[in-house]
Amino acid sequence: MTLPSLPEDQSLPSGGSTGAGNAATPAQVGAMFDRIAPVYDLMNAVISGFQEPRWRRRAVALAALQPGMSAIDIATGTGKVAATLGDRVGPRGQVLGVDVSPGMIGLAQRSHGRRRGMAFVVGDAMALPAEEGAYDAATIAFGMRNLPDYARGFAEMRRVVRPGGLVICLEIARPDHLLARIGRLWFERAVPFLGRLAGQGDAYGYLVESVRNYPGPERIAAIMTEAGLDGVTWTPMTLGMVTVHVGRRPAAG
Repeated sequence: MTLPSLPEDQSLPSGGSTGAGNAATPAQVGAMFDRIAPVYDLMNAVISGFQEPRWRRRAVALAALQPGMSAIDIATGTGKVAATLGDRVGPRGQVLGVDVSPGMIGLAQRSHGRRRGMAFVVGDAMALPAEEGAYDAATIAFGMRNLPDYARGFAEMRRVVRPGGLVICLEIARPDHLLARIGRLWFERAVPFLGRLAGQGDAYGYLVESVRNYPGPERIAAIMTEAGLDGVTWTPMTLGMVTVHVGRRPAAG
């Protein structure tokens, strides 16, 4: 299948976000991820230093799911987080993966869509295709920084979990210590180079920009609280290079 390229008038902006959200539109982000879908998993493995599975398992563990429960994974990509959630809830549970990119959803469906209780749909994180309170947990991994409005993204995740349900956000961070600076230098130099080798230089240049402009963990925690989530905490991993935030929909809200 030939994936569509990004139209010239929808090139991704090179500038930063305002701090409230990504400057790129969902249509622009979706078209970009359509284009990189065939190399996405391999590039993720290399860029993360092959740490992505460990980060993913940690985020899923924090969702505290039990067999028979339900979860929704936003910006699901090729469906790896959704599949790990599916391992937790088992065949009696339900997992829905949502992504703005048809190319990514196609890969997720081919890899995991035949599993009982799992489904994948194209959808917008700003208006999730789910009923209020339908899920026990909502997750997003390395996708929040692509949304045009972080607060609205968290508010939608809050809406679709039941009262007392959990919202989990796993994302790249930019800590300020010596080892992190060395890691950041590698990330900002090597990632665009690797992207060019894969024929996707613009997309992986955008990745660096999206990380550079994403708010720090304290601000993300504040945004989650402003979006109506209680007891927000965050945990740094791999010398703080990634952070997983957890918030809870109030039991009475």
